[in-house]
Amino acid sequence: MSTTELPVEEGKTRFTEFNLDGKLQKAIQGIGFEFCTPIQAETLPLTLEGHDLIGQAQTGTGKTAAFLITAIQRMLQSPIPFEERYASEPRVLALAPTRELALQIAKDAEQLCAHTGHNVVTVLGGMNYDKQRDQLRNEVVDILVATPGRLIDFLGSQDVFLDQLDLLIIDEADRMLDMGFIPDVKRIIRKCTPKDERQTLLFSATFNQDVLNLASMWTRSAEFVEIEPEQKTAERVEQTVYMVGEDEKLRVLVNYIQRPEVDKAIIFANRRDQCRDLEEDLRRQGVSTALLSGEIAQNKRLRTLDKFKNGSIKALVATDVAGRGIHVSGVTHVFNYNLPENAEDYVHRIGRTGRAGQHGVSISFASEDDAFSLPAIESYIGQKLSCTLPDEALMVPLEKPAIERKRGGRRPPSGRRPQRRS
Repeated sequence: MSTTELPVEEGKTRFTEFNLDGKLQKAIQGIGFEFCTPIQAETLPLTLEGHDLIGQAQTGTGKTAAFLITAIQRMLQSPIPFEERYASEPRVLALAPTRELALQIAKDAEQLCAHTGHNVVTVLGGMNYDKQRDQLRNEVVDILVATPGRLIDFLGSQDVFLDQLDLLIIDEADRMLDMGFIPDVKRIIRKCTPKDERQTLLFSATFNQDVLNLASMWTRSAEFVEIEPEQKTAERVEQTVYMVGEDEKLRVLVNYIQRPEVDKAIIFANRRDQCRDLEEDLRRQGVSTALLSGEIAQNKRLRTLDKFKNGSIKALVATDVAGRGIHVSGVTHVFNYNLPENAEDYVHRIGRTGRAGQHGVSISFASEDDAFSLPAIESYIGQKLSCTLPDEALMVPLEKPAIERKRGGRRPPSGRRPQRRS
């Protein structure tokens, strides 16, 4: 069936409506993409014409495919003769704040390059440095996907050069700012092709004044596209808040996780040390669990995610930064062991469940220490949350007593006891 014979669907744009190279269209069809998401439908007409873009869209809206399709089409339209292609000189750079996001971008890029012959290279911390350096030195790099820290290392050792860049992509700029990466990003951009000689696409879930100031520095006459989420919280996620004391949270969590309807669960806490303590407590109670935070080596994080996907781990304990990189289907429950201080993080957390048309459940614990976050969260999501006391079955005492810890303190490393003063 030709493009003109395809039935028109009101309010929807087909990828076949864009004048994309046949090899790219074949990859898009192979992935199963037919209709554009709103961010794709609004940005592609602009970016394919070569305009710089500032895009506001939440994670999971399809922005990754939007900027990758633009990048690949641009390379196909302006091919470089093979004898003029050199190692260490990428044509496209995609910067991401987290390793998980970088890996997802690279995976999507490889799928879209399935028939085009373009090479995708990923450089990020926590993975084999020598292997990444060898790829940069010895392979023609078309698309480079990187986290800022590791890219700075390779720029310093002159294993990569960005002065032949055609397209710069900065993803999750707000998270870059939150994580303190902006000085690194500025150093990287100073090494890039000047902004009037490249195309720049910048995406962010939110745009405060700091992000807008950076965007104006890094882009040239950029178009602005804003995609409001259809709902700030997933309509398929049933949200409940349990009013509990701080010392009751573990009891309620363990009893709830043991319910048969809990298949895959992600448990969020606000700090790394809280996550470490909680993961140890859950293991002690016999819950099949693992820790996912920024301090865990990347290879171990990937193995942990694989175990979670295949069901050999029932629950992940995660920080907000690590949680943004979790894209696993079939997550039945999200638990907020602590309410986040940032209302937007609440939305990102519960968005890990209720995906792809499935029903999800979000359970949040509000003690006297974190209940103050509730009004801001309710204001942000535009709805009142159901606050209730746990039922009696959730309050049954645990067989193994919880580890006593001083409030707000840190326990000694595993296996060591504090020395008694004489």
